[in-house]
Amino acid sequence: MGYKLPEKFVTTVVGSYPYFPEALKAFRLRKQGKKNFEYERLVREAIKKTIKDYISAGVDLISDGEQRREDMAVFFAEELRGFEISDYVRIFDNVYYRKPVIVDKIEWNHEIIVKDWKYAAKLSQGRPVKVTLTGPYTMYSWSFDKYYGNMRKAVFDLAEALSHEIRILIKGGAEYIQIDEPALSTNPKKEDVILAREALEIMLGRLHNVKRILHICYGKIERLFPEILDFPIDQLDLELKNSKYILLELLKEFSFDKELGFGVIDVHNEKVESIEEILEDIRLGLEIVPPEKIFVKPDCGLKRLKREIALAKLKNMVKAAVEAREKLA
Repeated sequence: MGYKLPEKFVTTVVGSYPYFPEALKAFRLRKQGKKNFEYERLVREAIKKTIKDYISAGVDLISDGEQRREDMAVFFAEELRGFEISDYVRIFDNVYYRKPVIVDKIEWNHEIIVKDWKYAAKLSQGRPVKVTLTGPYTMYSWSFDKYYGNMRKAVFDLAEALSHEIRILIKGGAEYIQIDEPALSTNPKKEDVILAREALEIMLGRLHNVKRILHICYGKIERLFPEILDFPIDQLDLELKNSKYILLELLKEFSFDKELGFGVIDVHNEKVESIEEILEDIRLGLEIVPPEKIFVKPDCGLKRLKREIALAKLKNMVKAAVEAREKLA
């Protein structure tokens, strides 16, 4: 079954979706070391329900909802060779986190998310399914390093390990590869920005006939300019709604001309944005790039919202994009 993406104002998601009860049960089994038939059944059922919601909302470019991943860094650390997972450590207030610990050379030794992508693609009714992977800079930044003692070497090994997964996904038909680097904007020293670019070159630099996407949210995103303009990507996916679109002036200043993942849904606010509000926000994007280069989407992953709120936000987002094609394009 084919599905033709609209030529303008494509709607998409960043990656995660509110966890279904099946996903929460699967997380418990995973923590018990029971990655068995029942675990796989639960994950697949959660992905199936996620895809059903995306399709009912009318989203064009979808994801698997990351229903297998309780945490974006811990999940990949559990699947890559060279990591162990710590006991819970306190981050701030009463928030605790099981932090990845690098104890050996980081290597890829088995498929990680390939089966979830394939299953989502099978259910998508022809809609393309975006691959989302946690980037090497974020993986390292959110881990304890007890092996390398050298950030550059560790990040490059992470990039090389994730490249194996990307190549298999592309061979299987994936056309949209998104690297998530939320840590990059939290401590954006220039040498770190350059390191992140070099890591992306390892993962994405030689890829052809695929859309290469970088997602960054919150933090000091402005400090990533102008270096980020030279990253080997086709689309920069940004959080914009929550920060009241303050980055748009910066994008204008640097004559930004890549595709723009344009955040119009605040994932930290339960208020459902109206169609009119989203439409006016989309209009702001036209000051930067033409409608063919605007991908309308939430600021970030939706997993922290209640499902009914996330779905209502997506439905209004899609309706606003449809109106934008009629009124603004």
